[in-house]
Amino acid sequence: MPNPYRNGFLKGLRPEDALTVSEWADRYRKLSSKASAEPGPWRTSRTPYLQEPMDCLSNDSPVQRVVMMFSAQSGKTEAGSNFLAYVIDHAPGPMLCVQPTIEMAKRLSKQRLESMIQDTPRLNSKIAPARSRDSGNTMFAKEFPGGIMLLTGANSATGLRSAPCRYLFMDEIDAMQEIQGEGDPVSLAERRTTTFARRKILLTSTPTVKDFSRIESEFLKSDMRYYYVPCPACGAYQHLQWPRLKWKKDKPETAEYECEHCKERFGEHNKTKMLPAGEWRNHAPFNGKTAGFQLNGLYSPLGWASWGQLAEDFLRAKNDPAALRTFVNTRLAETFSEDYAAQVNADGLMAKRLEYKPGICPEGVVLLTAGVDVQDDRLEVSVWGWGEGETAWLVWHQKLLGDPTAVEVWGQLDQVLRTEWDTESGKHLVIAQMAIDSGGHCTSETYNYCRDRIRQGAVPIKGSSKRNSAALGKGSKVDVNWKGRVVKKGVTLYMLGTDTIKTTLFGRMRHKEGLGSVNFGLAADHEYFEQITAEKQRLRFHRGFPIREWVKKASARNEALDCFVYAYAAMLLYSRRLPKLTMWQNLAEKLESGGKSPLKSKAKPSSPAPSFVNSW
Repeated sequence: MPNPYRNGFLKGLRPEDALTVSEWADRYRKLSSKASAEPGPWRTSRTPYLQEPMDCLSNDSPVQRVVMMFSAQSGKTEAGSNFLAYVIDHAPGPMLCVQPTIEMAKRLSKQRLESMIQDTPRLNSKIAPARSRDSGNTMFAKEFPGGIMLLTGANSATGLRSAPCRYLFMDEIDAMQEIQGEGDPVSLAERRTTTFARRKILLTSTPTVKDFSRIESEFLKSDMRYYYVPCPACGAYQHLQWPRLKWKKDKPETAEYECEHCKERFGEHNKTKMLPAGEWRNHAPFNGKTAGFQLNGLYSPLGWASWGQLAEDFLRAKNDPAALRTFVNTRLAETFSEDYAAQVNADGLMAKRLEYKPGICPEGVVLLTAGVDVQDDRLEVSVWGWGEGETAWLVWHQKLLGDPTAVEVWGQLDQVLRTEWDTESGKHLVIAQMAIDSGGHCTSETYNYCRDRIRQGAVPIKGSSKRNSAALGKGSKVDVNWKGRVVKKGVTLYMLGTDTIKTTLFGRMRHKEGLGSVNFGLAADHEYFEQITAEKQRLRFHRGFPIREWVKKASARNEALDCFVYAYAAMLLYSRRLPKLTMWQNLAEKLESGGKSPLKSKAKPSSPAPSFVNSW
C-alpha cells in the first residue's frame, strides 16, 4: 500500500529539473488572450531567434547582462516576461522590473503580468490573487516564495534606489529620460545588483538616434550577435539586411529577398524553414559578461509584419524624415544617423525657392495657420499654408511694429487674423489657427488677446526645450476667477516641445520636393533664411552621456524660426479636431466647394486684405 507521506517526503528531496528559460516557457508558460494575439501554450519554435537570448538569462549561463536591440513587435517584451516567470517559479530571488514611466509600469502589471500569473498554473500557485487580504500581490510588488518582484518607472528616483536585487529587467531603455539630479536611470538601477555575484540583467529597446541611443551604446559594448539564416537556394548563411529586399516598382507586395551569395531571390514563405535553422553569430569577442543581440523586422514570423508590409511602410515614409526615422528605429532596429542641422543652411534654402507671390496660397494649400513671436517693440508673424502629408508653404512673413503693451499693434494682428487669403485657383482661405508666444514679457497682453478670439483660433503657447517632450502638449486652463477656480471657457495654454519640432522641421527642409517638404517663395530674402537657420544642434556630454540640444548662433536672430515652430504647432493643434486619415482630403473638398475655412468664426473677414499683406 503506497504511503502518501513517504512519497511526499521523497518528492521533496528530489531536485527540480535544471531548466533553461526557453525550456521552462515551453513547458509551463501560457499566453493570455488579453495580452497576446496568439493565446495558448508558449512555443519558442514560433520565434526561434528568442531561444538563445532567453537561455543566456538561465542560471547555468555565465552571461550576466543581456542586451536586445530588437525591432518593434518582435517578441522582446515576451522574452522579458518569460524571464520574470522563470525567476518566480524556478530561480527565486529579489527582482526589479523598470519601465520608462510609472504609468507604463502600471500598464505592464495590469495587462501582462496579471494575465500571465492567472493563466499560468505554475505562477498562480505561488502568487496569491491581487484581491485577497494581505496577498503580497499589489500593482507594484509581487511576492513569491524566496523572492519579490518590484515594478517601477525610470522617472522615479525613489523606485530605482529601492532594495538590492539579483535580477533586473529594463524595457525600452531608449525612452527613459535622465533623472534630474540623479543621472542615468540605467546606471542607477544596475547599482542595485552589484552585491550579487550571479546577477542577471536584461536590457531591451528599439533604438533611436545615433550617438544618443542607450541600447546601441550597450550593444556596441557587447559581443554583437546577429541572426544568420540559410539561403533556400544555395544554403549559405547570411544576416538579413534591408538593402537586399527587392520589389517591383510601386508594387511592395512583390517583395523578395536577394541572397548575397548566389543572387537568387526568394519569398518570405521560406522563413518557416530558415528561422529554425538560423544561428546567432557574434561580431565581437565575448567579454565574459555581456551578450548583445540585434534583430530587424525582416525576421518576423509569418503572420506578423510581412516583407510586403515593410516595403509599403518604407515607401510611405521615405520622403518624410520623421516617418523615416520611425521606420528605421522600429522596423529595422537601427539608429537614425542623419544630422539635420548640418545639412540646412541659408544659401541652400534660397537656391530652392519657388515662383509664387507673397500673400498668395500656392496650389496644394488647404489649411492656413499662423505663428506669432512677441518682442518688446513688435510682433513678428508668419502665415504658413499646409497640404497633404503636412507639406508646408511660406505664404507671408511680416514685422508688426508697435509696443505689445499697447493696443495698436494687436489691432494690426487682428487684420492678419481676419484677412481672406487668395489661392492660385481663385478660392479663399482664412487662418484656421494662430499660435502666439506667451513666454516673453507680455504674457498678460497675449492672454487678453486670445481670450476674446478663441472662436477665431487664437491660442497662447509656451515653448519648452525639455528633451524628448511631445511636440504639442495637453492644454491647461490659465484663467481663474476671484475664488481661484478655473474658468472653463477661459484661455487655454499649450506647451510646445520646441526641440522636438525643430528636429522635425529641419529634417523636412532638406527635401526639395514631395510630401512633407517645406517650400519658400522668391519674396523670402537672405535675412529671412539667416533667421530660419539661426539655430543648430550641439552635442554635449553630461556625466558621460551624450545630449543633443538646439542652440542659437552667436548674435543671430531667430524670430522667423520661432514663428515657423509656432505655426507648425498651430497646425498640429487644429489637426486634433479632424480624423487623421482623411484630414487633408476633407479640407481639400471643403476648399473646392467654396469654404473659406473649416473653422467657424464670429468675426467677419476683411476683404480686401490689408495693405501690408503683400509688403513682406
